[in-house]
Amino acid sequence: MATQAAAAASFNGNLKKAMAGIKRINLDGLRWRVFDAKGQVLGRLASQISTVLQGKDKPTYTPNRDDGDMCIVLNAKDICVTGRKLTDKFYRWHTGYIGHLKERSLKDQMVKDPTEVIRKAVLRMLPRNNLRDDRDRKLRIFAGNEHPFIDRPLDPSAMPSRRAREMRPRARRVMIRAQKKAEQLEQQGGVEAKKGKKRTSSQVAA
Repeated sequence: MATQAAAAASFNGNLKKAMAGIKRINLDGLRWRVFDAKGQVLGRLASQISTVLQGKDKPTYTPNRDDGDMCIVLNAKDICVTGRKLTDKFYRWHTGYIGHLKERSLKDQMVKDPTEVIRKAVLRMLPRNNLRDDRDRKLRIFAGNEHPFIDRPLDPSAMPSRRAREMRPRARRVMIRAQKKAEQLEQQGGVEAKKGKKRTSSQVAA
């Protein structure tokens, strides 16, 4: 019973958080774009969301107007990152007291609140001007599949296909250098062999 009550309380808290600030948004003519974060790379997803929030995907885009659409992000807990960012990326903040610099790794933040990971990534891609708060209100992120906007005309947004590179650029350059060096050694060996043949033929003729 206690666990069910706690789950219900957390769901109600998330619902209030999701509905906060909706009345301050002019929803006339806006599309409700839905992004599924499951299996998506954090940076690619955040850049796509920031483009939609700014309205850069519309032919009527102007930098001084907020024409972006509503963005609903689902399955934030299943977001992916590349490399060692889970352990090497840190979020740092200061409490206001001397020496009270705190930090939290991306792995710990995903356990605590995965929605903040996507929110911070998107907000840091938006220009720092007076429109930033309004664009932040249009971003609604949920850890799972459930959201309170089922009655809205939702428009699922498909992410462009990812072209994963087979090898990192540094490793590719090292491999190319090794191949060139091997080819040069082969050429030098062939030249030396030809010189040796010429010398033996000249000795026989003498």
